[in-house]
Amino acid sequence: MPRNPSTGVYSKPAGTTPSVGQVIDPAPWNALTTDLGNEITNSLPRDGSAPMTAPLKEASGTVSAPGIGFATNPQTGLYLKGGGFLGFTQNGADVGFDKALVYAAKSGDYTALASDDNAVHRFTQAATLTLSVAATLGANWHYCVIADGGDVTIDPTGSETIDGAATLVLKNGHSVNIICSGAAFFTDKVYSRIQSKADSSAVGDFVVGLILSNNGSSPNTHIDFTSGSARSGPSFVSSAALFTKRLTGTFAAGTGAGGLDAGAAAANATYFAYALRKDADLSFDVVLSTAPTIGGITTTLLTGYSIVKCIGVVLTDGSSNIRPFVLCPRDEYTFVTPVKDAVGAAITTTSTLLALTVPNGIKVKAKLRFELTSSATTNAALLSDPAQGALVAGAGSDGANVGSIQVASGFAVGSQDIWTNISRQIRMAVGGSTGSIWIWTDGFHFPCGRSS
Repeated sequence: MPRNPSTGVYSKPAGTTPSVGQVIDPAPWNALTTDLGNEITNSLPRDGSAPMTAPLKEASGTVSAPGIGFATNPQTGLYLKGGGFLGFTQNGADVGFDKALVYAAKSGDYTALASDDNAVHRFTQAATLTLSVAATLGANWHYCVIADGGDVTIDPTGSETIDGAATLVLKNGHSVNIICSGAAFFTDKVYSRIQSKADSSAVGDFVVGLILSNNGSSPNTHIDFTSGSARSGPSFVSSAALFTKRLTGTFAAGTGAGGLDAGAAAANATYFAYALRKDADLSFDVVLSTAPTIGGITTTLLTGYSIVKCIGVVLTDGSSNIRPFVLCPRDEYTFVTPVKDAVGAAITTTSTLLALTVPNGIKVKAKLRFELTSSATTNAALLSDPAQGALVAGAGSDGANVGSIQVASGFAVGSQDIWTNISRQIRMAVGGSTGSIWIWTDGFHFPCGRSS
């Protein structure tokens, strides 16, 4: 009879156990030799010369005695874990293997599930990622999140925490690996290190390059920006080539397109240039606005962009044309043609405010030259920062920065860089007697963070 297929036990045919003097019946002995031949044929050769023709069934085994082991090390091999999972053991110790990595893009809020173990999800816009209950996900569950289009708020269920906090906000452009302990969630700490180091708000602001100038072909309406980069806290953007924006049109993406956040170019106005970063591909652009701070910019046309930092300023003249200027190192602007902001203006012993041709809405250091005339031969004038209050001109008081008159109705000259108030004004007063003053504005210092 053949081998029992359930137990693998072979029982030889009846009548094949002879005794001395017995006449042998050939039938059972022929059956026995046939069975033996069949079983030898069905046996797996030790030298591997023939393959299996059906599945090989091994003992389930344990971590210390695997169902498939090795003669020289029986504690290393394969065994059957609970739940029908395959286990791997080395020297009696279990070896774990991860699930296959699965990538998916998410365009909105999402709840991470147990089936997302070892998944990588890239969020293409701002979203909330809810983590299922830690006990449901289980110990060793792990998951990678990429914020690529907006900030992602990672929110464990109920009172559970991530890195000890109720939520974790993953900033756009960053990624984090999350691990579940079965009771709480932790990260690999790389993102928290980045937050406290080079990519965080602690870094501060800077501008490298991005030098402004009147466009060579259309200097009255277009502004050029050289290649460079800008950073404000965690926001960074760079431009590898010359970039141009037009003052005579509202914002549109790309070089040569309109740049205004709203409205139309106005006469004798101030336009601040802000570096933009496109959320989709992190590319560079510029918006021009009369707002001196990011919070004042009209963002209607800026959907899909992050405003990184102010990188410069341009002024218009009475015809709404861009005033020709040169941007020198450390954010020093020089007008190609000096502006006469006072022409024979009356100056008295009473301190008064005078508006200059400099940016409006912020304090800048104006580059000034003066000329004073007075009928008094020892008269001198004092021009000063409004933040100092109303100073008194004269040697016996707060001094002067335009030399005293040596000849009646003659002229004295002087120059100084003076900080303005946010309304473009400085203060001026004369000591002893009235006079007339001329003031030329050669430019101004407007610090944006350029080091050169």
